Amino acid sequence: MPSASLALDLTTAFRTIGAMNENDVLNLNGRVALVTGASRGIGYEVAQRLATEGVAVALGYLSSKDEAEGLAGRIRESGGRAISVGGDVSQADDLKRMVDSTRDGLGEIDILVSNAGGAKRLTLDEVTLEDWEDAINTHARAAFLLSQMVVPGMRERKWGRIILLSSLAAINGGVAGPHYSATKAAVIGLMRYMARAFAPDNITVNVVAPAFTMTDAFSRMGDERELERIKGLIPLGRFGRAAEIADLTVAAIRNGFLTGQTLLADGGIHPH
Repeated sequence: MPSASLALDLTTAFRTIGAMNENDVLNLNGRVALVTGASRGIGYEVAQRLATEGVAVALGYLSSKDEAEGLAGRIRESGGRAISVGGDVSQADDLKRMVDSTRDGLGEIDILVSNAGGAKRLTLDEVTLEDWEDAINTHARAAFLLSQMVVPGMRERKWGRIILLSSLAAINGGVAGPHYSATKAAVIGLMRYMARAFAPDNITVNVVAPAFTMTDAFSRMGDERELERIKGLIPLGRFGRAAEIADLTVAAIRNGFLTGQTLLADGGIHPH
């Protein structure tokens, strides 16, 4: 049985560790994040929430420059730090430029949210080689290259958070097509490798996998009748909201003990 003094020492030690963990989990103030696809939808909501946590945010965008710069301006007006960084995530040179611009404008990247994406709805017979390669480059290759660029700095600082956006389609095949489901599954495989490899460096890597979330891209997936049919597949009886996916994403970023996980936000379609 431990002595009273040993018990006291252990209590003090656990309290100290608890305080350290709480700070590590909860305090994102002063960190720097790159969020791709941040001019609208899920990425836009993630960027807003990170900014309220005191994170300096680089907002990646493809064509919606005004929206990205508008959000960056509002964050700065509120006392935060934010810039917009344009680029096509399917192009390796653009990804490097986005990372370099973030470092030049805000500092070393502590948080990566690889969110940009989208796909045409196609059947197996309709998918061309160009469609397939575009899906691979936009989702899996972009996540890989961005991670490859930011991980060395995270390892050096012994702190990092990587969130890769996948989809329920990676689990159940989805409705967008084989090109989309296959590349979103590749993102999960990449996450599983990196989570185990970089955990000793205090870098967490997780996937957030939404389903049927009301964004501009999803609203173009079909006509009103088709959207009603899809809604009928969801036990909760409605589509997800971008803000809900953003809440889950930021919660995963704040949690320093969560890594190697695929977090489904699907309204109950795939209980597990």
